[in-house]
Amino acid sequence: MRILLAEDDSVLADGLTRSLRQSGYVTDCVDNGMAADTALSTQDFDLLILDLGLPKMSGLDVLKRLRARNSHLAVLILTAADSIEQRVRGLDLGADDYMAKPFSLSELEARVRALTRRGAGGGPTMIAHGPLNFDQVGRIAYINDQVLDLSAREVGLLEVLLQRTGRLVSKDQLVDHLCEWGEEVSNNAIEVYVHRLRKKIEIGGIRIATVRGLGYCLEKFNAPAAV
Repeated sequence: MRILLAEDDSVLADGLTRSLRQSGYVTDCVDNGMAADTALSTQDFDLLILDLGLPKMSGLDVLKRLRARNSHLAVLILTAADSIEQRVRGLDLGADDYMAKPFSLSELEARVRALTRRGAGGGPTMIAHGPLNFDQVGRIAYINDQVLDLSAREVGLLEVLLQRTGRLVSKDQLVDHLCEWGEEVSNNAIEVYVHRLRKKIEIGGIRIATVRGLGYCLEKFNAPAAV
């Protein structure tokens, strides 16, 4: 899951970014509204955490422009405790939730998990693929009810492949989903992540196919024939 954090308070932004990354979310941060608008119009994210009091372009204008592009991206707005009118206007413009400053990191992470569930259309948050089950909210994978020991990168990789089962995913697409701005991840590194994940899930009869020069594909699961 990739999050864009738009917050101009550097101390708060640093704390939120660290917390979200420790929870396994790929998190990019901008400190003004114009940068947020540019990022949202050129890249894909799963959630926007938006401070309304941004310089250069207000958070409300960022939200308005986002919805004008017919984007259904989940948005959590951050507001000053006394800005009730801004909160109401933000919700009217299409925000999904809001938090008043100051707030606890644990509450913010709970709101993020709730929006993750909502982003799944209110449907199941578990993705099943044969004996493999992946909890998109808790970000935990199981094979035959046994928890898999996966790194944050491997969890992100598995999520991308599960969401595109039977379809080819290029290395560039994987980099976009797994890496934050400024991170330099080589094709060799992606191959290492895939190799490690492949070894951990093949015990359930699940295959990640490599299409040389093009990318990877999580093959559709075919249950063993009954004897």
